Amino acid sequence: MVHRGRTGSVLARALRLLGAFSDRRTTMTLSDLARHSGLPLSTTHRLLADLLEWGAVERDDAGHYRVGLRLWELGSLAPRSQGLRERALPFLEDLSRITGENVQLAVREGRELVFVERIAGTGAVPVLTRVGGRFALTATGVGLVLLAHAPADVCDEVLAGPVRRFTAHTMTDPDVLRAVLADVRACGFAISDRQVTDDALSVAAPVHGRTGRVIAAVSVVVRYGTAPPHALVPLVRNSSRSISHALL
Repeated sequence: MVHRGRTGSVLARALRLLGAFSDRRTTMTLSDLARHSGLPLSTTHRLLADLLEWGAVERDDAGHYRVGLRLWELGSLAPRSQGLRERALPFLEDLSRITGENVQLAVREGRELVFVERIAGTGAVPVLTRVGGRFALTATGVGLVLLAHAPADVCDEVLAGPVRRFTAHTMTDPDVLRAVLADVRACGFAISDRQVTDDALSVAAPVHGRTGRVIAAVSVVVRYGTAPPHALVPLVRNSSRSISHALL
């Protein structure tokens, strides 16, 4: 029988504790973890001992906690990202080498996207994304592609908002976004022009699985003003088609 307390089962509490980590909170003290997870300090201390022993978390010399390599090893086995990443990587590397820019591969997870691979170009514009990181579907090029091909109920939920604004160029009006998504489906690519940061734009295209369904999106991110976005479209679409073919 699963032991349950006032804050749920032991497993649920351990997951709440791990869920307290984020890209903004990668290292935390015991009290930080208790506060962000909403668990009592004594419970947090007890769970951390078990998580440390298993390798789910690590403790540095200062006594701060961080996510352990054991979780990374486990996460790398996720079939949706593992097989896709392995087959896509050669083509992502080709695209990065040709353009010298940032190249990204993402999948949709519910109402967000998750980046499963990112190759940083030498001297390329800085980006806010990281492998394993989640992001809004409404702003990035890969997000617009994934949202354009998402089920209608998912699209409706996302556009029902609120839609986060990152810059003055971010599209937040549902009607405008619906029109853009229709164009993405018709044209086969998306352009995100300074919608995430004021100095970057991205061009993205869909990756199709064996059944023809869009399962991922690939993009190249460049510094605004350095390259006409439509000049990048053939390169990105060629990469996405090559990945799709490799998945057959």
